[in-house]
Amino acid sequence: MIFHTTEPPFRFRQGTRPLLVSMPHVGTHVPPDLAMRLTDEARRVPDTDWHLERLYDFADELGASVLVATHSRYVIDLNRPPDGASLYPGQSVTGLCPVDLFDHQPLYRDPADEPGEAEIAARRKAIWQPYHAQLAQELARLREVHGVAALWDAHSIRSVVPRFFDGQLPDLNLGTANGGSCDPRLAAQLLAMGHQAKPFTAVLNGRFKGGHITRQYGNPSQGIHAVQMELTQRTYMQESWPFEYLPEVATAVQGHLRRMLAAMLAFVESHGLVK
Repeated sequence: MIFHTTEPPFRFRQGTRPLLVSMPHVGTHVPPDLAMRLTDEARRVPDTDWHLERLYDFADELGASVLVATHSRYVIDLNRPPDGASLYPGQSVTGLCPVDLFDHQPLYRDPADEPGEAEIAARRKAIWQPYHAQLAQELARLREVHGVAALWDAHSIRSVVPRFFDGQLPDLNLGTANGGSCDPRLAAQLLAMGHQAKPFTAVLNGRFKGGHITRQYGNPSQGIHAVQMELTQRTYMQESWPFEYLPEVATAVQGHLRRMLAAMLAFVESHGLVK
């Protein structure tokens, strides 16, 4: 099947300080020809990282650059390797071009409608490659200008998803690829801030250690520090349809996120170019 989209692969705003906030799973767009092949439930795109652009609306005030996906992860998952290799061998995961929902229900009305290699390659060329090209380009620019760069990969997920983890997930899930994607002093500082962020719970490199973006771009020896934040959606929104943003609830966690990003900026700026 031929894949076609008229929607740009991302939205991007360039900031003034050495921080890039990436949001690879906030997109909800599914091209009409593809949407016709999906189940009614899949067309609701329930596994979206809902409302993160609103939750992180302070990023511009911090001087951060912001990269926001437009297409649903059901079209292509921007936080997966381009070859679709599993990020968590031996554990249940969804693929580069998923064929099922988080609850194991099929994405497509008919198995014959699932994408083949040619369609996956077309989706990768149209969406995955431009997003990652922009991400890499901006990190290179930040490092050139400031001598250092910070990457915050912003995600959210329902607090209970039996397919991926037992029980209820901690609220603030920091991932640094088991210490490989950022300076351990920065990771320790962020975790301490998470533990102080009552009433929320926090963990470092628990179930979510960072996806492809964190692992691919984090390189502390070269001055690029990457952290993934997987936030439980119960901290700021309704976790079930219609997935409404809850501003009165979101205020608390939003303040903690802002302090964490400010601390990340302070850390990298103290290790950047001498002015």
